Amino acid sequence: MQSSNVISLGEALIDRLGPIGGDLTLNQAKTNCFGGAPANVACALGRLGVNVSFVGSLGSDSFGQDFKNLMIRRGVNLVALQEDQLRPTRIVLVNRDADGDRSFGGFEGDMGLGFADQVISRDKLAKDWPLISEGAKWLILGTIPLASNESSEAFSWAIKQSLESGINIALDLNWRSTFWRNEVSTNLGPSIRELNIIKPFLNFPSLIKLAKEEAEWFFNSSNATEISRALPQRPSIIITDGSNPVNWQVNKITGITNTILPPSVVDTTGAGDAFTAGLIYQLMSYEINQIDKETAEEIIKFSICCGAYVCQGIGAIDTQPNQEDIDKFLSMSNGGIN
Repeated sequence: MQSSNVISLGEALIDRLGPIGGDLTLNQAKTNCFGGAPANVACALGRLGVNVSFVGSLGSDSFGQDFKNLMIRRGVNLVALQEDQLRPTRIVLVNRDADGDRSFGGFEGDMGLGFADQVISRDKLAKDWPLISEGAKWLILGTIPLASNESSEAFSWAIKQSLESGINIALDLNWRSTFWRNEVSTNLGPSIRELNIIKPFLNFPSLIKLAKEEAEWFFNSSNATEISRALPQRPSIIITDGSNPVNWQVNKITGITNTILPPSVVDTTGAGDAFTAGLIYQLMSYEINQIDKETAEEIIKFSICCGAYVCQGIGAIDTQPNQEDIDKFLSMSNGGIN
């Protein structure tokens, strides 16, 4: 398998989920699930039948091998996947409240050199890039690679190459303070230093997806139009807010779209990543500057269903939908999204 229509770059890791309403610090049952936003998006796109490559770094451990096997089963192109012989696949501790919502409690597995996802090699990526980039329409990124020097270099290089090649860039802001600090912090928002590292990279994407609290932290606004106008390239902006309506601007068209809940919410892990995958899946059929309001609304509705569908099961990847699943889900909603 060679070039791809979509390239997803960033972290692949293990989410170690605590019990619903429980505490990971106590001796309670834990569930290991494959995760990491860019890896989740790649797997979700593969499930939807998209030709997608994943660029990242996994440890040469059992978690890394099992993750590779999962992505292969999903049809994800791994020609540019890197394997680190010294550092393990990262384990993220995830607490879940009674409603299935998450909070992050630090990491496990570090043997003194950090984790594999922190050392995505720019030089290795440069060698592999021709194998995955020809004909690519989208590069999908999150900001977590910017928290480590080596992965940050690969991140910057991929953006430069994409801009030069006319590949659209989609950025899920995906702010996670735990990845930026040596200790778990009660201050969840970004510091001035962290803002100064991330904000310059917001000038390049043609699409930015972010949660409402991220919009407030980075732009002092949760209005999609205001945020788009604050950036030089006037990107499309999608603002999610859990089960609350999605505020969006696509091709200078604005809207607010109600969400829908699945019959039961088991775990919200990966819902935003499934939303992002649904968004890109739909956008691959259009040029953004040719999208009208009706089309934009249908794209957002489809993405909402992808995110809601994942909440019915545990973890980010196992319950990701295919096209038939979403068609049935939309049919059962019977107009519940508007």
